[in-house]
Amino acid sequence: MNDPDELAAWLHLVLTHGVGSNTARDLLARFGLPSQILSAGFPALQKCVPEKVALALSTKPDEALQAQIDKTLAWASEPGNHVLTLADTNYPPALLSIADPPPLLYAKGRTELLSRHAVAIVGSRNATAQGMQNAERFAQTLSNAGLCVVSGLALGIDAAAHAGACSAVSGHGSTIAITGTGLDLVYPAKHRALAHRIAEQGCLLSEYPIGTAAIAANFPRRNRLISGMSLGVLVVEAALQSGSLITARSALEQGREVFAIPGSIHSPLAKGCHQLIRQGAKLVESAQDILEELQLHALAPSKHHAIDTVTNSALMSATMTASPTTESPTEATEHVRQVMRAAGHDPASVDQLAERTGLPASDIQASLLLLELDGKFERLTDGRYQKLSS
Repeated sequence: MNDPDELAAWLHLVLTHGVGSNTARDLLARFGLPSQILSAGFPALQKCVPEKVALALSTKPDEALQAQIDKTLAWASEPGNHVLTLADTNYPPALLSIADPPPLLYAKGRTELLSRHAVAIVGSRNATAQGMQNAERFAQTLSNAGLCVVSGLALGIDAAAHAGACSAVSGHGSTIAITGTGLDLVYPAKHRALAHRIAEQGCLLSEYPIGTAAIAANFPRRNRLISGMSLGVLVVEAALQSGSLITARSALEQGREVFAIPGSIHSPLAKGCHQLIRQGAKLVESAQDILEELQLHALAPSKHHAIDTVTNSALMSATMTASPTTESPTEATEHVRQVMRAAGHDPASVDQLAERTGLPASDIQASLLLLELDGKFERLTDGRYQKLSS
């Protein structure tokens, strides 16, 4: 949107109190562009909207509304900032197919990414180390395959997905963060550096006006945009009451695919994923499963295999440190292997591992320390240990 007067008319329409997305679209369908709506006159507008709204649209903006319009125009004039309307060619084409596309979108960064094929990755804010690792690796591989990774800039899985997409080595893919605040704010504040990185390598996107603070009700609503922007939604970890399930439900309503990574039957953060799988979501174990299901493996031929090979080689070549106990390096390495074999995929206590291996508890604890330092195990809050990778 290059014409300030035209953009001011859009802002007058959309920011007027009492004009929501549905009302704005109805008026656009009836009268045409916002400038035509604003010049239609009170009698004509009163037939379509309440009297107060008709009066606000047929007169000059009041002081508060004009201040908001001026603030937005100033923000949009800064390099990298954009306000996209339904009439803009850069408006995300995927959102035009959903039931409630926002009349205005605020974007910061590479708006050309908004028309790229995308996959959403969502999950728990209180994710496990394994979940974070899965989200980051899936995002990196999908981004390397030429896809945009969409998420919500939240703590946990969202942040890991954005970071993984930003770390892609191919340069083909990137990430879009859809926020629940105005783009002049970063929420959560600890993601300020991540948001700046996304603005440089990807794109920040919001339907909420400049200056909109973090309001709880806005975050579930923005989830329809996360799914709407995407060909499919991958849920990495989710409890039964997770907001990620709202995104998955939106995806189904919008005709998008839903994918879920299974987990331990003992993990509360796997229950949401298992429920989705029972309801028909596709169980996936690798990013390649998603690419094949979406028939997108030809986007970047031979790249996925090379990347997965490099990743697997790096995991296999991770070296063990010498044990801090008095046992020999050979004994320490063998004990670590025994613990790895005995751990399985469910959380286990030191006593359980000692029973399975026949090793003293002190040797088990020493091995677990090495495995935890090496990123292969995670100590849970209840004192048990969870294997993170094979």
